[in-house]
Amino acid sequence: MDASIRISTDAADVDLDWLHAALSERSYWALGRRREMVERSVANSLCFSAFDGDRQVGFARVVTDQATFAWVCDVFVDEAARGQGIGRLLMAAVTDDPRLGGLKRTVLATSSPEFYVPFGYQPLDRPERWMLRKGPGPSD
Repeated sequence: MDASIRISTDAADVDLDWLHAALSERSYWALGRRREMVERSVANSLCFSAFDGDRQVGFARVVTDQATFAWVCDVFVDEAARGQGIGRLLMAAVTDDPRLGGLKRTVLATSSPEFYVPFGYQPLDRPERWMLRKGPGPSD
């Protein structure tokens, strides 16, 4: 793991140009996401950014009430920086953040569930209890 990687929890540090391109052009879950949606999601979430020097190389965001529930989403590591432990650093920062301590539930959706197991995530005990309401907005 590269010791030069710095994690910031300040949303003002997010490189919105990098993040918008990463999510809207290179993620499987947010292709085509509009810039204004990225900006609004950053403004209304807890943000975790990974930097190599001044260059953003990773991101994770948490939607939460900081009392009972959180949803981890938009976890992304730049393709050129993958395999260096940046995703683990981001998830350790999320897991250790005191604003998220003591929550009853923290959820996420992923195509790589095995990556999240070391951070305490497991399949839903009762997935049949979870529901989804799709709104009229974009599908991301």
